[in-house]
Amino acid sequence: MSTQLRGTGVALVTPFNPDGSVDFPGLKNLIEHLIAGGVEYLVPMGTTGETATLSKEEKKKIFDFVLETNNNRVPLVAGIGGNNTSAVVDQVKNFKSEGFSAILSVSPYYNKPAQEGIFQHYKQVAENSPLPIILYNVPGRTGSNMTAQTTLRLAELENIIGIKEASGNFEQFMEVLKYKPKDFKFISGDDALALPMIALGAEGVISVVGNAFPKDYSSMIRKCLEGKFDEARTLHYKLTDIINMLFAEGSPAGVKAFLKELAICGSPVRLPLVDVSENLKAKILNAVKNY
Repeated sequence: MSTQLRGTGVALVTPFNPDGSVDFPGLKNLIEHLIAGGVEYLVPMGTTGETATLSKEEKKKIFDFVLETNNNRVPLVAGIGGNNTSAVVDQVKNFKSEGFSAILSVSPYYNKPAQEGIFQHYKQVAENSPLPIILYNVPGRTGSNMTAQTTLRLAELENIIGIKEASGNFEQFMEVLKYKPKDFKFISGDDALALPMIALGAEGVISVVGNAFPKDYSSMIRKCLEGKFDEARTLHYKLTDIINMLFAEGSPAGVKAFLKELAICGSPVRLPLVDVSENLKAKILNAVKNY
């Protein structure tokens, strides 16, 4: 596991047809694009996959399709999380885990639990999961931050192997990195911050921009991990304007607009998300032409 999930993981978008149904040919194109681009692993059904708008049946079909299409070429991490602990426990207990390496589970959102509530939530999930758990701290979406102290408590539990950190708080990053167990994986959840986070000791990233530009982004991450930061910075700054465009009007609408211009899959999103504006589309088209 220590080598399997080191480098660039990509949080897969879920392509949709214009009628809102799942675009499985588009998803196949995306998976082939990512594997050919050299990413280390794939993460279906994360936030970027618009999981909140998918039914249980759709999620199962997508997991099965990704598993079959990948055909054991790269490791897979399944996104399974929520704000109802018993429901998440039920999902992980019944998940068909064969072919997957780990589960990425977001910190409970909307409820705004206390730190002890976050700890007990993950403890129950980990105790019932057939796969190791990667924590996911993203306070900008969940409405609550998982502190360094809570992360370090959870890092001591047997079936919790790492964290995807997207708080943007470098003091918090450093506290976890300084005191975590040696084999506990610290993964960036921010494309733009991955380079400095790896400099501090992170083992890679779970990326959004990697959907569109897997070759350059995964190469940048590998150079960081090799300590070749001068070379990595060139690729980092090549992508920073693009990363800003991805999130200018919300994700994954931005990255889907890029994927459409790259002829990988279409750009539809499901409500309450909407497509990016015509102004941003024009900027994205220009960025792709000049890339």
